[in-house]
Amino acid sequence: MATATNLLLTDLMSGVNHVPSNYIRPISDRPNLSDVQISDASSIPLIDLKDLHGHNHSNIIKQIGLACQTDGFFQVKNHGVPEEMIKDMLSIAREFFKLPESERLKMYSDDPSKTTRLSTSFNVRTEKLSNWRDFLRLHCYPLEDYVQEWPNNPPSFREQVGEYCTSVRGLVLRLLGAISESLGLEKNYIVEALGKQGQHMALNYYPPCPEPELTYGLPGHTDCNLITILLQDDVPGLQVLRNGKWVAVNPIPNTYIVNIGDMMQVISNDKYKSVLHRAVVNCNSERISIPTFYCPSPDAVIGPAKDLISHDQPAMYRNFTYAEYFEKFWNRGLATECCLDLFKPN
Repeated sequence: MATATNLLLTDLMSGVNHVPSNYIRPISDRPNLSDVQISDASSIPLIDLKDLHGHNHSNIIKQIGLACQTDGFFQVKNHGVPEEMIKDMLSIAREFFKLPESERLKMYSDDPSKTTRLSTSFNVRTEKLSNWRDFLRLHCYPLEDYVQEWPNNPPSFREQVGEYCTSVRGLVLRLLGAISESLGLEKNYIVEALGKQGQHMALNYYPPCPEPELTYGLPGHTDCNLITILLQDDVPGLQVLRNGKWVAVNPIPNTYIVNIGDMMQVISNDKYKSVLHRAVVNCNSERISIPTFYCPSPDAVIGPAKDLISHDQPAMYRNFTYAEYFEKFWNRGLATECCLDLFKPN
């Protein structure tokens, strides 16, 4: 039976048929699930990367640039990550969250600075309202620095997840080259601005929720990193803010959703937008989502690319280290949505 001492939502909710009070949002801040547009093919651009390095190169660069500028989100197919690897990744994530509580809790920590940790909500140390998710967060680049910290149960976890991380990193680097080009910068500009680079991932588990209209999996937020590559199972949950309306992005098998993070908005000097998005839950199905966050190393100095600053378009941000930004992001939590405003020039 669940007790008040359960550290994770999954265990707390075992056999409970209502949402505990610390998950209930004030009325003004509830998802209003009936006022959401369902996505169709046109709502979030779907870009075929098959010819990214072929004869259609300049057209694909143009599509990526347009999506970054107008949507902040796009989907990609023919992305080079094998279908089998995607299937294995989703199934090993599901397997991990089905392990006995005592086994999962070996990975538990409420300290956001830990490079491998299982936790719940967003930042349990600072928030007053909880979010309807448990998550396993892993640092994964350079892989050999972190893989020994990862769970060794399920037994194939380290090997399978390690291969997946490496494959997704290849996709990220291809996309960063394309985004650099779409801004009129040297192909390697963005990668070189990141210092040593960092890559994290989260395995998010959203259990079924008895009253989904009262709470969020994650409330509206922008991502603090550079670019996010999202893998999700076939259960809808992601919603993106578009022209003031929330749009549900329904999963398409074997595609990734790519979104621009706050650091890309800074480097592009506001040409590309980091867009608010949220995760909602439902009463029938659990949902798994696996975002890969690509980011600068903590000591990298981030600021608008010099070639994108002009008399007509002055620098919209001061220079800062990624560590400074990341700390503010985590400590403010998701309640204030975006903290880029703190880094405007004085």
